[in-house]
Amino acid sequence: MKKKDSAESSARVTPLEADTPDVEIVSPEPEEDDDILDPLDDDMTDGGEVLDVEDGQTLPAPAGTTLPSPSGGRDSLHLYLREISRFPLLKPEEEHELAVRVRDHNDPDAAFRLVSSHLRLVVRIAMDFQRRWMQNVLDLVQEGNVGLMRAVNKFDPDKGIKFSYYASFWIKAYILKFIMDNWRMVKIGTTQAQRKLFYNLNRERQKLIAQGYDPDSSLLSERLGVSEDQVTEMEQRLSSNDLSLNAQVGDDPAGATRMDFLPALGPGIEDSLATDEIADLLRDKLKTLLPKLSDKELYILENRLLTDDPITLREIGERYNITRERVRQLETRLLEKIRQHMAVHIKDFSDSWIR
Repeated sequence: MKKKDSAESSARVTPLEADTPDVEIVSPEPEEDDDILDPLDDDMTDGGEVLDVEDGQTLPAPAGTTLPSPSGGRDSLHLYLREISRFPLLKPEEEHELAVRVRDHNDPDAAFRLVSSHLRLVVRIAMDFQRRWMQNVLDLVQEGNVGLMRAVNKFDPDKGIKFSYYASFWIKAYILKFIMDNWRMVKIGTTQAQRKLFYNLNRERQKLIAQGYDPDSSLLSERLGVSEDQVTEMEQRLSSNDLSLNAQVGDDPAGATRMDFLPALGPGIEDSLATDEIADLLRDKLKTLLPKLSDKELYILENRLLTDDPITLREIGERYNITRERVRQLETRLLEKIRQHMAVHIKDFSDSWIR
């Protein structure tokens, strides 16, 4: 996938002033995003070129994207574009020098100049993603600026890669993660494979249709390098809408909600009644066994088997001056006595009734 150099980017939704270079960017520390997003994965990009923009030049909107019209010069996006156009571009030798200062000395002034000189790059990339986001583009710009600052901290100028090319991957990764996290109230992608599918599934389907193929789940999974189940699951997520469980069903304001029709997580009423009947039956039959038990067995039965707060084997052993293993043996023998007694007195007795 071929990419040209890019020139600039954006910082925050609040426009940066050219005379306030007191922005501090500290050396990077491991973050959760580093494990989630791979900025050098081409599948995380949009497949378009990153274009150079001359200083002061108005950014062209990509095909299918409409820039908000300025209202008296106060439109937020146009104001932001006007502010970031005040930051000068860097020559290659200047860019390399600043990157070395950031890497070796954590120079905040050098970091600020690298960020501010590439602010227009973020806007250009954000406008490409706007065709999918279709909401406030400044949200994408803000997330892209975070990716830009991460790129400043991660960039190694001795690798022979131009900073704008390297930063574009970080910018796209952060923008894509923001879109996925905010696409719906319920997240539709949390893993790397789901993020890849979210952005590439529809594009790959349209490509196959244009080539004359029938893009079923099997072919899509083969082209995208994921399983058929993952393709099917993502298609279901993308085709469905969020529903509120508190929404009323029907026109009656006091009527039932969708929550009322969800299955109960606990046992059903039939299971609860059956369990109560079995417990009562066992309790009645157990009374006929009590006279046949020894003092130790009665104590174990009452304080360990029939209580909600059973005592330990050690406590029973200390009471009767016996070992814990001996207490365990007595408990096992007692349970077997109960099972045999219940099997004789209860028809269709099941061992699963006594655990």
